[in-house]
Amino acid sequence: MPAPLVLLLLFPAIGALSGLLAGLFGIGGGLVIVPALNAAFVAGLVAVDPAVRMHVAIGSSLAVIVFTAVSSVRAHHGYGAVLWPAVRGLAPGVVVGALLGAWVADALATRALEVVFGVFVLLMAAHMALSPRVAAAEVQRMPGLAKNLGAGAGIGTVSALGGIGGGIMTVPYLAWHGVPLRTAVGTAAACTLPVALSGAAGYAWAGWTAQTPPWSLGYLYWPAIAGIAVAAVLTAPLGAQLAHRLPVRQLRRLFALLLVVVAVDMLRG
Repeated sequence: MPAPLVLLLLFPAIGALSGLLAGLFGIGGGLVIVPALNAAFVAGLVAVDPAVRMHVAIGSSLAVIVFTAVSSVRAHHGYGAVLWPAVRGLAPGVVVGALLGAWVADALATRALEVVFGVFVLLMAAHMALSPRVAAAEVQRMPGLAKNLGAGAGIGTVSALGGIGGGIMTVPYLAWHGVPLRTAVGTAAACTLPVALSGAAGYAWAGWTAQTPPWSLGYLYWPAIAGIAVAAVLTAPLGAQLAHRLPVRQLRRLFALLLVVVAVDMLRG
């Protein structure tokens, strides 16, 4: 099958799965988009300089997440599962951190980015699988401004380095402070939007002079972004519906299993 036809089928397939996961786990879908695009580039389906392969995958993932985050957060808000004071507290730090993460990623080699992505995701999987459930009495005991700014900056930086939108850090952070998992997922989806916007802008700027494929803006590869985003926006609300129907314990285990599979694949190189 010719490569252009494969891509016409591949990008929407990636989008459908990433959108479902964006709604289900509040992660923006980057855990699927980044490794899938990286694999497509390695396979030669798109001619991408190996030196910037992961940069293009991550930047494009963040751009897609802008669209999926809007669709996902609307669905979660409809269920009353977004804790907006937490979003406002985390957003300023998240924006600064995402811009910093794009700058750091530009200075790293592709293999270094793959290792960073894989190790971080494994750590998040261990936390989600092994951490105890939070007592209901602790719900919504949120930290102050300084701690939220610091946490937001850390979430934004690491998320932009991995193109993962922020949900896999925001969900456990909120859970540590007593937010129920379903509300943490919805709130993480809302926090994903500023991560994706600022991170994508940072990757567009950082890759302005890089050798990237045609139809790119910096490290943002628009044919992939368009194909993935259209399908992802359609499936994100379905993921949000599932998030409010599955048992909490099952949701945590599914989340952890997904993270392990993706991390192992990335670390293999």
